[in-house]
Amino acid sequence: MRNRIVLFAFIMLAGISISKAQNTVIKANLLSPLVRTGSFFIEHKLNDNSSIQLGLLYTGNTWDDTKIRGWGITPEYRFYLSDSPAPKGFFVAPYARYLHYNLENEVNDEATLNGLGAGLIIGQQYIFKKRVSFEWFFGPGYTSADVDAKSGTEEDFDTGNWDGFTLRAGLTLGIAF
Repeated sequence: MRNRIVLFAFIMLAGISISKAQNTVIKANLLSPLVRTGSFFIEHKLNDNSSIQLGLLYTGNTWDDTKIRGWGITPEYRFYLSDSPAPKGFFVAPYARYLHYNLENEVNDEATLNGLGAGLIIGQQYIFKKRVSFEWFFGPGYTSADVDAKSGTEEDFDTGNWDGFTLRAGLTLGIAF
């Protein structure tokens, strides 16, 4: 049921902006499949200098003999600093992030990881032929992650990849409408 509500909200937001060119961009991170993750974004223009973006990710990966399955959500507010109106040009964006992962190690111990973080990225978004978007971004972030072991102990799971300072980066390709 929750998936249907999210899909309905996504379609409604996209439908609202169809009548106004380049107010909404739907995009995918081209780098995320390298780490067996799907990362998708929807950005909506607020005015000529700003937009909001919501990122969703799902991962199914293995790090150091630990299977990771879960999702994350990343809202951000973008300030466009270039002469062209949003969503084109150079931007600075503070963001927040929530992660929820299920972990399983090689001896079948299980745990849940919940992470809360924030950071700041810079990037540049290009719009080609009034419909195709390409973007690069990167910047530092910090995440505080808590592990709740269902079997085994919290020390059985390495949270070094999610707990502490990180670098967030990506290349996206999308459709603007």
